[in-house]
Amino acid sequence: MNGTIKTKTDRGYGFISRDGESKDLFFHSKDLGGITFDELQVGAAVTFDVVDGDKGPSAKNVKLA
Repeated sequence: MNGTIKTKTDRGYGFISRDGESKDLFFHSKDLGGITFDELQVGAAVTFDVVDGDKGPSAKNVKLA
């Protein structure tokens, strides 16, 4: 799936604005693929997989597009 980094926190997580979806998707720094949390910038285009977790859907395998 494709999206854009909407927000990042200093606690190692953030939210992705998904293309074609109204609800943002949570991601955690441990779910990144091939990049570091510091390399991600707000507004960056990313690709990711959506998985269902204990607290609802979240992004895994987040990579720069």
